[in-house]
Amino acid sequence: MAADLNHTVVHASDRTASAHFLAGILGLEVGAPLGPFLPVDTGNGVTLDFYAADGPIASQHYAFLVPDEEFDTMIGRLEAAGVTYYADPHHTEPGRTNSLFGGRGAYFEDPDGHNMEIITRPYARPA
Repeated sequence: MAADLNHTVVHASDRTASAHFLAGILGLEVGAPLGPFLPVDTGNGVTLDFYAADGPIASQHYAFLVPDEEFDTMIGRLEAAGVTYYADPHHTEPGRTNSLFGGRGAYFEDPDGHNMEIITRPYARPA
């Protein structure tokens, strides 16, 4: 039996701002509200449900596999928005991208400090 991730909740101090930020960087659309959630659908059928949480937001990591031909456009959107991107998950190499697994990748923070990642090749796992 296979199990596919269908949706996940992304806690945000402002669900509208956070959903529109990520959708704008990735070139996605923000859907109509569904109860307390503001959905952003990804290309593989997973929905990110942005939820306005009270109190401090614990930083999470979200990685997005993106087409290589759209990577530079996404980096340009980050630059246009004044968002620093990094080659590494610890954010020690600002303004740089990585070339892990023969692809390209970058990390950046969303408005609530979630560590977002865009990659053009999936991580290779040992067989």
